Amino acid sequence: MRRFLRSSTMIASAIGICVAAGSAVAEQVASAQPGDADIAAMKKLYVRPTEIPFPKDNAYAPAKAELGKTLFFDPRLSRSGVQACVSCHNPSFGWEDGHKTAVGENMLVLGRNSPTIINRAWGEIFFWDGRAESLEKQATGPITAAGEMNTPMDVLIDRLKGISGYQKKFDEVFPGEGITEKNIAASIATFERTIVSAEAPFDRWVAGDEKAVSEDAKRGFVLFNTKANCVSCHSGWTFTDDSFHDIGLTATDDVGRAKIVPGVPELQYAFKTPGLRNIDQRAPYMHDGSMATLEDVVRHYVDGIEQRPSLDAEMKPLALNDQEVKDLVAFMETLTGQDRPMTLPVLP
Repeated sequence: MRRFLRSSTMIASAIGICVAAGSAVAEQVASAQPGDADIAAMKKLYVRPTEIPFPKDNAYAPAKAELGKTLFFDPRLSRSGVQACVSCHNPSFGWEDGHKTAVGENMLVLGRNSPTIINRAWGEIFFWDGRAESLEKQATGPITAAGEMNTPMDVLIDRLKGISGYQKKFDEVFPGEGITEKNIAASIATFERTIVSAEAPFDRWVAGDEKAVSEDAKRGFVLFNTKANCVSCHSGWTFTDDSFHDIGLTATDDVGRAKIVPGVPELQYAFKTPGLRNIDQRAPYMHDGSMATLEDVVRHYVDGIEQRPSLDAEMKPLALNDQEVKDLVAFMETLTGQDRPMTLPVLP
């Protein structure tokens, strides 16, 4: 049920940290100045994992990840030979594209902002509306979508089979199987799982370096977990519950999760919670790219929420002053680290 709706008492992190503990801490300190023990308890909810999880049916292999990277950067995966996966998920923009909404084949402007692929190894469900339940299913969705890369899978397979370098790579990674839809998806998903945000100033602060972040950011962290209640959706080390919420953006004909799971009123205008790692590289914000800055995002929760029956129960206008808004932004800016530069593959 969590993939359809999120319980307000269940804000589980992707690495199994107990949510109830986080909620209890928040309740204890929401109306009082938190002490060192309170802040230490909150920090424990965001400790970085030490390993990347890979599914048993698509285990990690260096050659598979390298093949996936090659496919990810290859525009020949699109029908026109112009669009590649990286066109919408560019490492220079936090693995988004810097546009309000994505641009597909023949410069078609699409309806939603390109979501990042950062830390998707810990994801539970994919796309803004959750229409893919695995990263493997997500990997091929944009390739075959008519408005995006517009390549039917049989056309793509024939095209790749006509490139001797790809035939060799697939035979090496998938002996006896070669180029198939399953193996294309497995390769791209494996590469995507390796895209993990680097250690950020926030992580160093969590680990004990009190000078790693500013006092403004420290106040913002407390607000995030208490008065502002951002943690109710942005939980765990990736800062997302991977669930769906109507957060009161201006209504359009895009109903979000409700199109995938009809008949559940709470899912009307509900979209998946984005993670916050490297968030200051990923403007503009929201599923429709409607907000240009992080301050715009925070102020939406202060005075911009559109009231309607499907509005998430946690969405109540926040009584934040200007300094508190700035403190929250200062905290979110500490979630960006120095990621290792991405090298370009040599295409076969």
